[in-house]
Amino acid sequence: MQQQDTQQALRTDLAAAYRLLDHYGWSDQVFTHISLRVPGDEPAFLINAYGLLPEEVTASNLVEIDVDGNKLNNSDPNVNPAGFTVHSAIHTHRHDAVCVMHTHTLAGMAVAALEEGLQPLNQTNMAFYDRVAYYDYEGIPLDLEVRARIVAALGDRNCMIMRNHGLLTVGRSVAEAFFYMYYLNQACEIQLEAMKTGRKLVMPAVKDCLFTAQQFASPVYHQESVDLVWQAQLRKLDRLDDSYRC
Repeated sequence: MQQQDTQQALRTDLAAAYRLLDHYGWSDQVFTHISLRVPGDEPAFLINAYGLLPEEVTASNLVEIDVDGNKLNNSDPNVNPAGFTVHSAIHTHRHDAVCVMHTHTLAGMAVAALEEGLQPLNQTNMAFYDRVAYYDYEGIPLDLEVRARIVAALGDRNCMIMRNHGLLTVGRSVAEAFFYMYYLNQACEIQLEAMKTGRKLVMPAVKDCLFTAQQFASPVYHQESVDLVWQAQLRKLDRLDDSYRC
């Protein structure tokens, strides 16, 4: 019973992340994906069925798949092949990356097209100072050979800008991956809004950027922030539509 309860809790959190992705306007039709590793001797993860909009994802219609692409329930539908490549790569090699979230937000894609990448223009942006990885574009990731390069580019970081593509975050939980994505995307939006003014942009001193990033990363402060934000988001979803729990 305990294992079933754990599996249901994981499914519920992941389904919630998909609904939040839709709520915040991060959806790219059926081409956005979030995955969550499930406990077990062999690596396997949950991901959305290919063809479902994020607003249609529920705890019960998530697909369980192993890192070789085998569906663990043969009656499950297929999954996004490009999504499988990205998520299986990270779940295989980053054991702390329990949840992997990839988005094609407008702000994320725009900053991913800038040579300078993400800039420390605001306190939010400084949280990611020297903590964001970059992966150079090499086509839609359908070839499994790119998995090694994706993992190498990510390294031990929790956030990555996939150049000319979008954003990716990983976390020890759905809550943490969502937290990173929310603020990484917000940092991209702040940068674009500042650039729109056409005025000279103020860059803080490197020492202040490093100090601010360390403050945000303080383990107690970070975990408390993740937990409080996630519980608030679940309350929001339950008020709007709790069908994600089904």
